[in-house]
Amino acid sequence: MHRFNSVFAGLALGLLGFYLGISVAALFRWMFGFEEVWERDLNVTIGYMFGLSGWLMGVGMWGRWGKEWFGLPTTPSQHDGWGRYFTFNTDHKVIGIQYGVTFLIVFFLAGALALLIRAELATNGLQFFDKAQYNSIMSLHGILMVAVAVGTVIGALGNYVVPLMIGAEDMAFPRLNALTYWMVPPAAVMLLTTPFVGGLEAGWTAYPPLSVVTQTGQTFFNLAIITVGLTSILGALNFLVTIVCMRAPGMTWGRLPVFVWSMFVTSWLALLYTQGFATAMLMVTLDRIGGMSFFDASNGGDPLLYEHVFWFYSHPAVYIMVIPGFGIALEVIAHFSRKPFYAYRYAVGAFMGILGLSGVVWAHHMFTSGMPNYLHGPFLIMTEAISVPTGLIFLCALGTIWMGRLWLTAPMLFAMAVIFNFACGGVTGIFLADVPTDIHLHDTYFVVAHFHYTIVGGEIFGLFAGIYYWFPKMTGRMYNERLAKLHFWWMFIGFNVTFMVMHWPGIQGMNRRIADYPEAYQPVNLAVSISAFLLGASFLVFIYNMINSWIRGEVAEANPWHARTLEWQTSSPPPLENFPVLPEVTGHPYDYGLPKPPHATFPQTGGAHAASPAGGGGGGGGGG
Repeated sequence: MHRFNSVFAGLALGLLGFYLGISVAALFRWMFGFEEVWERDLNVTIGYMFGLSGWLMGVGMWGRWGKEWFGLPTTPSQHDGWGRYFTFNTDHKVIGIQYGVTFLIVFFLAGALALLIRAELATNGLQFFDKAQYNSIMSLHGILMVAVAVGTVIGALGNYVVPLMIGAEDMAFPRLNALTYWMVPPAAVMLLTTPFVGGLEAGWTAYPPLSVVTQTGQTFFNLAIITVGLTSILGALNFLVTIVCMRAPGMTWGRLPVFVWSMFVTSWLALLYTQGFATAMLMVTLDRIGGMSFFDASNGGDPLLYEHVFWFYSHPAVYIMVIPGFGIALEVIAHFSRKPFYAYRYAVGAFMGILGLSGVVWAHHMFTSGMPNYLHGPFLIMTEAISVPTGLIFLCALGTIWMGRLWLTAPMLFAMAVIFNFACGGVTGIFLADVPTDIHLHDTYFVVAHFHYTIVGGEIFGLFAGIYYWFPKMTGRMYNERLAKLHFWWMFIGFNVTFMVMHWPGIQGMNRRIADYPEAYQPVNLAVSISAFLLGASFLVFIYNMINSWIRGEVAEANPWHARTLEWQTSSPPPLENFPVLPEVTGHPYDYGLPKPPHATFPQTGGAHAASPAGGGGGGGGGG
């Protein structure tokens, strides 16, 4: 039980802080002469701020960090045993696994909510839920999946492998890194408790004026989003400083692995744009508890202002989700094609192009909102323009695969699926970027299908490619390859049947976010629901394979894929500070089959650690 002492202390101090906060709010209301000392949304907001602070201090932030503020000696992190995953640990590898396990649990919970949605929609009429309950389930599914898509690859795989890939001992700010993780559980709890405090009636987008007048569940939602937004901003800052300042000798920008480039660009997006979502939630919260009128038209407010602020973040957020998925797909494709990366500089340029254009396309979500018509043309053009750098990424992936010596492992299959799925999402996105077709398709199931093809088809498939690729590095164990391939084909077919079919009711005009629909749409909805349940069942194979392999899987080699990048030039799992000695990068990470030097050497030991069994050329490994 001592392994959980930190979590229990965090819960105790969190609850104490929460009740202290609501008491302080009530006291101040009494002191200032308010008739009612209890105003639920205001008191809960103040209580949450106190409770969050108590949770962080109790879970270990006080011992690892807070004591230092007062000149007291701090407590070192625990570095061995599985109990370290339940403490305020500053090792980036521990934090990566903490993020990964937490967000996978949230992912499966959100997936279960999706199955409840599809059970309700299998036939027309209300089957299991009333309309308010359906709205709450749909909203909760949406925001949990968005949180998973934004945080999983960055928090889990990014935290674990980026320092390894650049030859660093850890992240630039280890304690800040731990802080960003331990702010996630309270936000998840707030979201999961919304059904018990009135639910979420305004959808995951939380449009006012409805989100201003609904029950307390909306305040829980707002506070959770502000918290997650803060973790995203702080995490992005940490990644940027780490990548800029902590690269190993010889790790020039031209030798940076493509996944690290994707994380670099993603971090800039998160740092620049996440304030938009947090600001939108703060404005709604102030309207709810502070008597403000940002969105009350009768008092000079403007509901359309919310949409601009919200989508100014939420469209770049699509690339915060997808670019890491692209980075994983390109990374895996490069290693498992066993040939030099095709047009590496163009891939990096494509990431930078997306970074530059992503902030000027948000209003294509608002073509039907009543915004001035003269804005339609510019936003249409910019939305089409951002498909150019995205297309470059596709060309780089296909050029790398072409004439390669492909090794069709589970990571490679998932990586190639990213390219296929996102191509489908990109084609359907053209119709939503153009004003005439968007007016017809807006707020229909065509949008649902398109969005899932881009985020699930692009980022989530990329996530599983990364999990299978780096699983041996994280655990020191190999998984069952046959089960991994079964998971891929089951998930790939189930996903495409579910969401390809979903385009049809959207074209016919079936609205999204509704609990009931006309009888004419029943056959296609039944087909979608059946395939969705088959898709959901595919993850049972993944869960079994991962848990069983982690416990009793075959012991992995240090470099089972014979890859050149730095993370594979140390033991699996890596030691505390990643490398026995500081590596010196001497070659490009993707020079397979070429008479080039190894990617890195370890000069202090006098030995060169090549990235493949064929030495510096990197031509070995892989099946035809």
